[in-house]
Amino acid sequence: MRKSGILFFICLAVLVLVSLDGIGMLWDIPPGHGTKQREPVLFSIKQNGKCGFIDKRGKIIIKPQFNTAFSFSEGLATVKIGGKWGFIDKTGKIVIKPQFVEAYWFSEGLASVRIAGKYGYIDKTGKIIIEPQFAWAWSFSEGLAAVQIGEKWGFIDKTGKIIIKPQFGYAQDFSEGLAFVKIGGKYGYINKIGKMAISPQFDRAWSFSEGLALVKIGGKCGFIDRQFGKMVISPQFSVAWSFSEGLASVKIGGKYGYINKTGKMVISPQFVSAWFFSEGLAAVNPGGGTDPLNNRGYIDKTGKIVIEPQFSRNRAFSEGLAQVWKDGNMGYINQEGEHVW
Repeated sequence: MRKSGILFFICLAVLVLVSLDGIGMLWDIPPGHGTKQREPVLFSIKQNGKCGFIDKRGKIIIKPQFNTAFSFSEGLATVKIGGKWGFIDKTGKIVIKPQFVEAYWFSEGLASVRIAGKYGYIDKTGKIIIEPQFAWAWSFSEGLAAVQIGEKWGFIDKTGKIIIKPQFGYAQDFSEGLAFVKIGGKYGYINKIGKMAISPQFDRAWSFSEGLALVKIGGKCGFIDRQFGKMVISPQFSVAWSFSEGLASVKIGGKYGYINKTGKMVISPQFVSAWFFSEGLAAVNPGGGTDPLNNRGYIDKTGKIVIEPQFSRNRAFSEGLAQVWKDGNMGYINQEGEHVW
């Protein structure tokens, strides 16, 4: 399952939701504005083989006790206990008992779960709202969810009604009003009534982000606009990520740099690897250095290194913290590079 949001694109657009050591990435949905009290933001950790949660200051709020844990989404987190998946609230209380073979995060009030080999959807009380009947089911986005019935993909609404009949070789979430689909070996984009908005013509396609979508033609990555599907940045990159905060990471000549929405290179290709920008910073590996195993740090939007390369793995900042690994140990840092866990 995939949640709409910032996506990891290495011409495969892989969104990593669980790390190799069983810790879910931070992905906490910001609450509403106004007078409503802001919910505490919690970050998943692993200690002595068990997963729990800390707050932004590094204080343990939910003690490590779960085999695996995803981060919170819409106030609940998916956790695994004794081989089954359930949900907890931000006090650590189990609100939906572990009972599912698979369970994914809540999105627009519903979560996809697998029961007896089929996927359906539950609400936040654990009640089955859409009976398990699908071979696969993505999370809801913009009111619709992509589901697989037999060998074909279509879209349902929150009552389970088929809105766009299964007819595609593959489909994913709606983003900015359009969803990419596969027909006859090519990718295009449909609108919410199932009408083809951008004809199938791409070897690979990804969701729209900030008005542009990453596409691949003839082994090269470029970007199209949303209004007409016009190629606004020509396919020229061997690898690219979607736009985030106005910039996109691209690979050219064996190195990664960053372009703006006109296609202008604003941070020259110089990195061995480079992720998307989040909260003003991007995780990069500049290469070289005295310790090639711990050579990942962070840059700002001018390309200046603001947190020195020192990590074996690192992730994007979210809610002020980023997950990092060094010498086999996972922790969290703030934007000053200080460890809070």
